[in-house]
Amino acid sequence: MKKILTVLSLLILFCGCRSCPQGFAQEGAPMKKRIVMIIPEDQFRDEELLRPKEMFIKKGIYVSIASTTTDKVKGMLGAEVVPDALIENVRAVDFDVVLFVGGIGASQYWDDQTAHQLANEANNSGRIVAAICIAPVTLARAGILNGKRATVYPSDSKELTAKGADYTGRPVERDDNIITASGPESAGEFAQTIIDALNI
Repeated sequence: MKKILTVLSLLILFCGCRSCPQGFAQEGAPMKKRIVMIIPEDQFRDEELLRPKEMFIKKGIYVSIASTTTDKVKGMLGAEVVPDALIENVRAVDFDVVLFVGGIGASQYWDDQTAHQLANEANNSGRIVAAICIAPVTLARAGILNGKRATVYPSDSKELTAKGADYTGRPVERDDNIITASGPESAGEFAQTIIDALNI
């Protein structure tokens, strides 16, 4: 009888874990943090994706990469990545952080309504919304930087101020749940600021 009960307990535990992709099924166990990194179809900035992703994974954070394609995407410096999700299928509620990666191609999301909706859903629910390089322009045009301290690649600072943001020019800026960074040289600090905001 003892053996039967033990086997049943293990089966229940196993099934519980399988049905809980965000973490452990055991009561009181920590849930795994989840980040979705949004990249353009082409010409993302390699360091802004790869450096934060590496740091997140080392902290045990689950990382998903989304784009408007699930075909191979090439970075400005030659990195190749295959997104695992389409941005149209990403729901803010499934993630702790919605992060927009920069690079020349990131302007594809500046006026993209799907990207704007995702950013607003994340922001309205108090989740962390992050963007680096020229990607903060997407947040500005989505309307979530109005009255917020933020930074961006210097050439696009007017895009932020035109939408009511307080452009600081700092490498990394955090205002409550919104985290922005100015470019690839800030990728490490940007990722660490997000990790700190997740209280990891």
